[in-house]
Amino acid sequence: MVRLGTGIGWRPEIADAVERMPGVDWVEVVAENVCPGHLPASLLRLRERGVTVVPHGVSLGLGGADRPDGARLAALAERAQALGAPLVTEHIAFVRAGGPLTASDPLEAGHLLPVPRTRDALDVLCENVRAAQDALPVPLAVENIAALISWPDDELTEGQFLYELVERTGVRLLIDVANLHTNHVNRGEDPAKALAELPVEAIAYVHVAGGFERDGVWHDSHAHPVPRAVLDVLADLAARTSPPGVLLERDENFPEPAELERELAAIRATVADGGGAAPAAAPPAPAAVVPASPAARQRVALAEAALLSALVAGTPAPEGFDRARLAVQGRALTGKRADVVAKVAPELPEILGDGYRRAFFAYATGRPLTGGYRRDALDFAEHLLLAGLPEDADARGRLTHWWLERSGPRPLEGRPVARWLRAARLALRRG
Repeated sequence: MVRLGTGIGWRPEIADAVERMPGVDWVEVVAENVCPGHLPASLLRLRERGVTVVPHGVSLGLGGADRPDGARLAALAERAQALGAPLVTEHIAFVRAGGPLTASDPLEAGHLLPVPRTRDALDVLCENVRAAQDALPVPLAVENIAALISWPDDELTEGQFLYELVERTGVRLLIDVANLHTNHVNRGEDPAKALAELPVEAIAYVHVAGGFERDGVWHDSHAHPVPRAVLDVLADLAARTSPPGVLLERDENFPEPAELERELAAIRATVADGGGAAPAAAPPAPAAVVPASPAARQRVALAEAALLSALVAGTPAPEGFDRARLAVQGRALTGKRADVVAKVAPELPEILGDGYRRAFFAYATGRPLTGGYRRDALDFAEHLLLAGLPEDADARGRLTHWWLERSGPRPLEGRPVARWLRAARLALRRG
């Protein structure tokens, strides 16, 4: 097992600061945000200094009912090779649903959603993980996720689910102690019980991150300082085992480098004070994985599609779910979608100002993400323009210019905006 040490999530916004930070042994990079043939110069310099770089995937959806997509697996493998990574990581989550297994339109969550802790879902996950392991050139570790909602028909606890996953596949674990704290607040799950049930010898490394509580719900924001409660969970884990690596995650609202360094120091001290025994060299050899039955895959597919449809398409809540929590989760998904659109199309919040998020939420209601975030940005702008928005003529003109520059020379005939576009182009030429 690779001893990683103390690390931090590499993000372009803090790349220079990370390079100058003392005591950073390794970094983690979101796999989908780097191109193997055009790695950021900062990452190349870190690698030249001997700093380990680990790609962290977010789009495989290993907990989904479909088998892992071959193209996504190939892309993750390419990034591992380009970065010289000793392992890659992904999530125990589903990110899309629908399609042929349910005879319904495919839906994208735009974020990680919890899988049901049922025997069916475990069978599907184990088979998907083994397929991913076979396709990747380095070991795979999978992460427990944070959740706002609970499945009503869970058959296993978090620890039991992870233990059986490791036992059946030999996969490593990326344990996020912030997510254990999140699930304690939101789902009443005891972090100590989860840690006691885990196969700690399978831990590849640990995530630590901050969040905030609002109206009794903990939001795993990765944009706030690490709270004492999360460090307490880390201390409990460190008392049970010496984790091979610990990493601080921060995705937004980046503070001054000195604050990040103080958080890293607190993490190091917490692990050092734990005094846990060193983990075993490797988890037990995996048992043979029995393929999930077609019926099991379909049951998981139907359950996940019903949940995702309720969250993003406004269909009725599946039986047994807390409707209030579903509403919170749905708003959280829309908020994350708005944030990503703002990153891929920063001109939109600049043009719309303080009204950007309100306008996006109104647009996204009942309109699931289907064609990626760049398409989403164009559709959002089109939606506003067809409604005669924004009301300010100057802002509407700027949005029109932005949309025309990116919509292509000729819109698809038959779309509602085609006639409007011809008129808009003529008006702009005359102006």
